[in-house]
Amino acid sequence: MKIQTCWRVVKLCGLLALALPCGAAPPQLIKTSGGTEMVLIPAGTFVMGSGAGTEDARPAHKISVSSFYMDRHEVTQESYEDLMGVNPSKFEGDTNPVEQVRWTQAVKYCNARSRKEGLAPCYNETTWQCDFSAGGYRLPTEAEWEYACRAGAATAYAFGDDPQGLGAHAWFKDNAGRKSHPVGGKRSNAWGLQDMHGNVAEWCHDFYAADYYRASPAQDPQGPAAGAKRVVRGGSWAGTAEKCAAWYRAAEAQSLPDVCLGYDIYGFRCVRRASGTTTPAATSATTRAGGDCSDGRALYPRPLNTAEAHLPRARRPCRQSVRAV
Repeated sequence: MKIQTCWRVVKLCGLLALALPCGAAPPQLIKTSGGTEMVLIPAGTFVMGSGAGTEDARPAHKISVSSFYMDRHEVTQESYEDLMGVNPSKFEGDTNPVEQVRWTQAVKYCNARSRKEGLAPCYNETTWQCDFSAGGYRLPTEAEWEYACRAGAATAYAFGDDPQGLGAHAWFKDNAGRKSHPVGGKRSNAWGLQDMHGNVAEWCHDFYAADYYRASPAQDPQGPAAGAKRVVRGGSWAGTAEKCAAWYRAAEAQSLPDVCLGYDIYGFRCVRRASGTTTPAATSATTRAGGDCSDGRALYPRPLNTAEAHLPRARRPCRQSVRAV
């Protein structure tokens, strides 16, 4: 019986292309009222940076991160144009990630998405200050981004240390054909996030400082108070394997004046705080067959069998739900 149960989990994980160990709780996915899939990133502690990395990635240091929701994939051109009325991208395609966006344009999108869903915007569009207590969307902090990218891994990439495996997980210089590609075309990480390595590099909230890790707070760091550039993470279709590593740091001015600078490699994804909140304006992305469990988790998307259907709600089998890709 134990082997059969384990095999069912393995089959489900395979269908979802998620690198989950057998028996591990799958990630919780939601779909916002605007139709975007988001993943609940659990609170936790991890080692940020790399002792073997570039100088600005040292020292490796322990960071604790509160729970938050993150877009499952990079913001698409269709989503950006629907909200902002324009598509600035060079490599056009509805499901391609939006690119050629400045940091300031990315946060304006975050605010627009918040307003559309009736949430309090996080950014002041005059000062660019972020209200982290607001319930709306924002860019991830650098710590949130790396934590989510690693998805529990302590290796250079979410899947391990060997860059030979990167092609299955990322569009980068060796396989992208000098362009971006539709989101979700490569394997997800263990938390169900897609394109964290490669495709387009992603704007983070933080100002960049090469020595920030030497004095970073241990809990939910938000970056320096000021700076000339903003952090960009994840590598891109034009980047080498090293630039796609989870620890690799890059930076760019938040208001890029000229497409000749090459910002067709820059895109973004949104996050939203989860600590102490429910998720208004969000619905489950899975089928709630048989109703919710007593602790609020959803049942697997399958009908209850005859014996289960006659059980009191509190005794029904509970699992976190996963939506098939």
